[in-house]
Amino acid sequence: MRDTIEKRLKAVNDRIRDASLACGRDPKSVRLIAVSKTVPADRVHTAIKAGATALGENYVQEAREKIQALKEEDVSWHFIGHLQSNKAKYAVGLFDLIHSVDSVKLAKELNRRAGASGKVQDILIQVNISGEETKSGIEAEQALDLVREISFLENLTICGLMTMPPYFNAPDKVRPYFRALRSLQTLIRQEAIPNVEMTELSMGMTGDFETAIQEGSTLVRIGTAIFGGRA
Repeated sequence: MRDTIEKRLKAVNDRIRDASLACGRDPKSVRLIAVSKTVPADRVHTAIKAGATALGENYVQEAREKIQALKEEDVSWHFIGHLQSNKAKYAVGLFDLIHSVDSVKLAKELNRRAGASGKVQDILIQVNISGEETKSGIEAEQALDLVREISFLENLTICGLMTMPPYFNAPDKVRPYFRALRSLQTLIRQEAIPNVEMTELSMGMTGDFETAIQEGSTLVRIGTAIFGGRA
């Protein structure tokens, strides 16, 4: 299993490098988040030893156990799933970057919990760029107002945006959604809102990350291509 994960991780990193160079970007401007949800800690450990430096988790309880088991490893942990306000306390204690903030209510609770622990929590605003009812995220038209409201919370730093576009078998069909998120990033950045960095774009997964890189992604969330299909 170790060789399989090592080879898959190398292949993904090679594809990230090639996609970046092909569109004139520095490969170092794109960071791989190895999505480790439902993956046992021993297999995640194998990926870390093979060079994975950032892990993405969807569920707080699962992540708590995994992070504890791998606490000696020098990696960053990212929360990429839907986060409920009642899990904010744990999320602040566990994750370096929370990708999925989509409401003032959640932001205020994260801010309160971060303040209590003496931390400034980095977050991304999740945008439902496709408008699908089944997906979490703030509507694109409301994103700027949400950023403005959250920017006043002193224990949060807004680092950028995240989205999950519709699934298509043809990656190029996803391009308009990635392009729309980048346009929204540019719009918000032009507002020069204090406490808003707007440097990160979390978009692109196993089936479409090369297209996402072409459209400006800085964080690609890849699980299946590294760990294989979920059980």
